[in-house]
Amino acid sequence: MQSLSISYETPEQFSLLKNYVDVPGFDFVKSTNDFVDVLVTADKIEEFKQLLEEHRMNYTVVIEDVQQLVTEQYIQQEVERRLQVATQDYASGRLSFTYYPNYKEVNEYLTYLTQAYKNIASLITIGNSYEGRTMKVLKLSTGGSNKPAIFIDAGIHAREWIAPAAALYMVDLMLQSHRDLLTKVDWYVLPVLNPDGYEYTHSSSANRLWRKTRSNTGSSCRGVDGNRNYDMGWMVAGASNNPCSDTYAGPKAFSEVENQHMRDFILARKGQIKAYLTFHSYGQYILYPWGWTSKVPDNERELHNLASQCAQAIARSRRTQYTYGTSANTLYLAAGGSDDWALGKAGIKLSFTYELPGGKSGFLLPASEIKPVGTETFEALKVTHQYVTSKYASH
Repeated sequence: MQSLSISYETPEQFSLLKNYVDVPGFDFVKSTNDFVDVLVTADKIEEFKQLLEEHRMNYTVVIEDVQQLVTEQYIQQEVERRLQVATQDYASGRLSFTYYPNYKEVNEYLTYLTQAYKNIASLITIGNSYEGRTMKVLKLSTGGSNKPAIFIDAGIHAREWIAPAAALYMVDLMLQSHRDLLTKVDWYVLPVLNPDGYEYTHSSSANRLWRKTRSNTGSSCRGVDGNRNYDMGWMVAGASNNPCSDTYAGPKAFSEVENQHMRDFILARKGQIKAYLTFHSYGQYILYPWGWTSKVPDNERELHNLASQCAQAIARSRRTQYTYGTSANTLYLAAGGSDDWALGKAGIKLSFTYELPGGKSGFLLPASEIKPVGTETFEALKVTHQYVTSKYASH
């Protein structure tokens, strides 16, 4: 399998590429207004390259052998994990952030935080996943009532490993050296919104690029794209009704139990949660609603200004450049996304999707990037916190 980056110039070229979406052997992992990244299996690659050349589309081979890179990352993961297993920190549940934790390790880390910071950190069990894994939200609070809150989730797409890891590293930074962020604002963090899919990608290198949940809708293909499953413009655009598609929206909105738990948690705190941040990879985008339509929300100016400030803060950290704008107008139409639902149905005015960096390796970002990505993204968290404090906190 190879990873190609293809640039296109005409609508005809784009529709030609679109014909290959949902064709077995092709996985369109990223798409913008002028290029697409696609994974193509070995048996299809030569024929596909020939087609691109015939239609005068330029492409570069970004990863020569995807499976080899996956295997190398797995070996690296195990080496790093074994180095840590022998340490006192590992026994306590603390993460080193030198490798990507599996779901069990994520939960052990959450438990560790509640013991290490017992006056601040607590866990709220919100339900079980389709396969029965416990889902927990970490609450960070110094107490007091009527404080505005920021809700963070990550890992709705199983293969986007940097998202949960970076989210947890930002929690680590907050608790170790930025506890001032807790004075006037409470934080809720759901580090892995798709536990079954996430665990599946950790179970074997053959499954590393799985995206969806693991539910079974009676088709021979499993899973739903959790980020096409929310009840906001569901199935209007950019989603599929084919259970074998990577963007399958599910048999109905909120068919996925994991999304139901997250929905219920947020709606129970509807007045309190003032900002919603969801972490994905890859691409260096800060996106805000709408994704289901190219229209813009009433508070588009506010969202645009805050996204701009967050992008600038990240750039100051280590020059990483983020593009920002509405999902539909910056990337593509995609209905049923969690950020659209958060603004449109849960009434959370500040709703953002962060597409974290992928470097040259996309979803296979080396674990050595967890801390740098977490550190620079934390700058955006500080800006968001500052805005929420000034707008919603009682002074």
